[in-house]
Amino acid sequence: MSTFYLFEAAAGLALFQCDSVDETNVKSKQIQKQFSDFAQFAEVCHLKAFQPFISAEIALNNALAIHTGTVTQELVDFLSTNLPPVGKKSNFQIAICDKGLAAGLQSYLNLKSKMNEATAQVFRGIRTHFVDFLRNEDFKERDYIQAQLGLAHQVSRNKVKLDINREDKHVTQAISIIEQLDKDLNTLSMRIKEWYSWHFPELAKIVTDNRVFTRIVDTYGDKKNINDEALEAIEELTTDAELAKQIVEAAKISMGQDISELDLSTLKDLCIRVLNQFEFRDNIQEYLKNKMTNIAPNLTALIGENVAAKLIAHAGSLINLAKYPASTIQILGAEKALFRALKTRGNTPKYGLLYHSTYIGRANGTEKGKISRNLANKCAIASRLDHFLILPTEKFGVKLKDQMEQRLKFLTAGGELNKNTDIMDEVLTELKGEGLYFESEKQLTKKDKKSKKAKSKKVVEEVEEEPVEQPQEAPKKKRKASKQQ
Repeated sequence: MSTFYLFEAAAGLALFQCDSVDETNVKSKQIQKQFSDFAQFAEVCHLKAFQPFISAEIALNNALAIHTGTVTQELVDFLSTNLPPVGKKSNFQIAICDKGLAAGLQSYLNLKSKMNEATAQVFRGIRTHFVDFLRNEDFKERDYIQAQLGLAHQVSRNKVKLDINREDKHVTQAISIIEQLDKDLNTLSMRIKEWYSWHFPELAKIVTDNRVFTRIVDTYGDKKNINDEALEAIEELTTDAELAKQIVEAAKISMGQDISELDLSTLKDLCIRVLNQFEFRDNIQEYLKNKMTNIAPNLTALIGENVAAKLIAHAGSLINLAKYPASTIQILGAEKALFRALKTRGNTPKYGLLYHSTYIGRANGTEKGKISRNLANKCAIASRLDHFLILPTEKFGVKLKDQMEQRLKFLTAGGELNKNTDIMDEVLTELKGEGLYFESEKQLTKKDKKSKKAKSKKVVEEVEEEPVEQPQEAPKKKRKASKQQ
């Protein structure tokens, strides 16, 4: 029985025929040497047919189809042209590297596929000597390397384009910047407090907020300026009348030493830089909120934009988070503690990044594990909805948030709980009533086209209804009748 080998290269499709391969001794050193030498390998295996790709687009479609295990029309035409006719008495097999493609060809063309250690060794020899087989086709090694490089760029570009509507990469960078800014602001604020405490040590104990403390230092500087006349201005900075009175009273009896103008000006310069960093952080936070509302509205409505962005950043992307089960999401961020517990046979962690959500903080100590497990379940549902919904909406996330509030009340005082199916049916009926329910992208595109046509008709009708001002004709001058002579 003859065996054909289908080799999918970057330059095109190739079909090899190998009949005299000793499958029993394929791992022996003698066979390995025979496969490493092109002259000896060409005696065993020879090129039957080769079909180059006409364009880079065809090569890309073929590579993506092989990755997903689908059979293209080019592959079907190539095999049906160069293989013997398939029938009950057909005496050949075909070897294919990809298992998904082998299953597709077996169901599509009714071909007997073959894959074992011997065929893997033959494919290794074909891959090694592929350029040598194509010498007669005026094909050089440089051309093959260029084809591989071009196809690799095309596949990478296509994979990046798949994520063009889900811009979660920007979310990863934004949340990383926010975390870094928080660390830097805490460090700089601590330095400002320690520096200014030599002059006004009581202020650090009264004002605990770093931003308010920095504003007071930047606005007034010397503690002599903090007096009864500045009480209203201090109240505006702190938004607390009682706190402003405490600051003024503390400034009157402060035990701190005097500060020079040079030191104070340098400290004020540092305060200005820190306040600019606070404003920049607010802008990044607003950017992250808007981005998360567009990318993952349900997950954002459930646990907030910061925790949702941390989960997406830790998972790598929204699609990776959607693939995770609820048990993985529950301990996401606590991998070190998990492996340490498995190694020492201790208690495994109950939560990871989900600890930063408000639900776990509001739960009792004994109920934190239950709330974490339930919250991870809701996060798994929300992330899958955000990724697979055709028209993303936050209504599912709002209902899931209400479910979490019910769970907290149930653990403390008891009561009834809504089921996930009831909530999903309720949201789906609401979406159908509003005309926002779509089962496929074709329905969405059809609706967009209809809305555009309706808008264009309205514009045409409005234009037709508007009265057209006709230009007034100038009055004709009467000709004088000629006198009859």
